[in-house]
Amino acid sequence: MKVRVLWFGRPSAAPFREQVETYRSRVQRRWSADDRALRPAAGGRDADPRRALIAEAEIVRRQLPDGWSLAVLDEAGDRLSSEGFAKWLGELEDRGAPGVAFVVGSDLGLDGGLKREAVRRISLSAMTWPHHLARLMVWEQLFRAVSILGGGGYHRHRVQ
Repeated sequence: MKVRVLWFGRPSAAPFREQVETYRSRVQRRWSADDRALRPAAGGRDADPRRALIAEAEIVRRQLPDGWSLAVLDEAGDRLSSEGFAKWLGELEDRGAPGVAFVVGSDLGLDGGLKREAVRRISLSAMTWPHHLARLMVWEQLFRAVSILGGGGYHRHRVQ
């Protein structure tokens, strides 16, 4: 299986590049892992944000190979535990899914149509996070899932 994180922004202005690469390379030990910056829709974002969101949804769709699952980050999405997230990825892997792409929206968010097309809407929190932090958090959780599925020691179960 392959995993891909799609995010809107400029790579040259992306903080946390080193941390993202650390987690991406660790995820790569189990799944082919790809981090892709997408260029936000240009022109008229303030005047017609809906048009910009539709254009950005098309940009995302062009990044999805046939048969891939789409997961979007959405504050109104499913609130998964790390174990639940790992379980879901393990099920995709067991079913022979070719890949899953996680999308971090632009400053405008994500198009409603794209959200409806996703097999999973995932909330990192009820709070809104800057997209660069959300991107880092997704990569960390992907690595945590790899650790959980592989029986590694990175993830610590709660001690009560």
